[in-house]
Amino acid sequence: MVRLRRTSPEERGWTRRRSGPGFAYLDEHGERLPEDAVARVTGLVIPPAWTDVWITPHVNGHLQAVGTDDAGRRQYLYHPQWRARRDAEKFDRVLGFGEALGRSRPRILEDLSRRGMPPERACATAVRLLDLGCFRIGDDVYADRHGSFGLTTLERGHVRRAGEALVFRFTGKSGVGHRIEIDDAAVGRAIDAMRRRGDGEATLLSFRDRGGWHRLTPALVNDYVRASTGVEATAKDFRTWHATVLAAATLAEHGEQAASATARRRAVAATMRDVAAFLGNTPAVTRTSYVDPRVVSAYDEGRTIARAVRGRHADDDARQLAVERATLRLIRG
Repeated sequence: MVRLRRTSPEERGWTRRRSGPGFAYLDEHGERLPEDAVARVTGLVIPPAWTDVWITPHVNGHLQAVGTDDAGRRQYLYHPQWRARRDAEKFDRVLGFGEALGRSRPRILEDLSRRGMPPERACATAVRLLDLGCFRIGDDVYADRHGSFGLTTLERGHVRRAGEALVFRFTGKSGVGHRIEIDDAAVGRAIDAMRRRGDGEATLLSFRDRGGWHRLTPALVNDYVRASTGVEATAKDFRTWHATVLAAATLAEHGEQAASATARRRAVAATMRDVAAFLGNTPAVTRTSYVDPRVVSAYDEGRTIARAVRGRHADDDARQLAVERATLRLIRG
């Protein structure tokens, strides 16, 4: 394990420029890098689409490279040790979020039942959708440039009724098609009201005040997430938490079958495929970025949440809460 040093794109660094079918890499003085340095840089796997790329000269820099993606957003590549440390902190924080979420649902449901469409009801609708459907929050740039949508950029035409349920169909990040079915009466009533509004705007999620109808933004939703849970959290944490819980529940179903190490590896791989399909991600990204690794470690040790998964519960919400609490106990040992 190396000792990391803080690095910043404000410091002088290396750059790259197009050269034939590939790139040339230049040092702080504009000279081409030697072969060993080029090998290190290519090993970072900086996406070809990035522009304005900065690369630290320090092999032990906590921040290895920065660039601008095709959506105009700054993106960062970190040293593997730094990323592992931050991931561990993220999963610890998400545990606190998961615990707080269970306590906050009664307030969210209360706000969801308000009359009219004040900001509280609109935000509660969005958060309930995040909780039930694990939507991405949405980004205007992606919607405008790529025709891909998230929760706050969905349009009225992306949802329809199928009996008592709502069916959302849309293209998400990376061009992945999504079909998400939500069977929740309170959410259905709120979405129906938003779809029927008369302002002529295509965007689905909105609220009303004395000034008329207004679009619901990611910032408003994230503020509501923090206010309702009482912890520092954002809409992104729903996907991480639910991926972890779903992985724990799915592995519990494999528990009795996986007697050998080979069977356990296959069960973990199958679980990651299932969770990835739920999220609309790849299995590799799902395992590294969304599922708390302690769930897999517990499974390898023979510990699962089978009792909670197989238990009898009053309804789906009660079952979800029981499975979440069991997942918390599993991870915390």
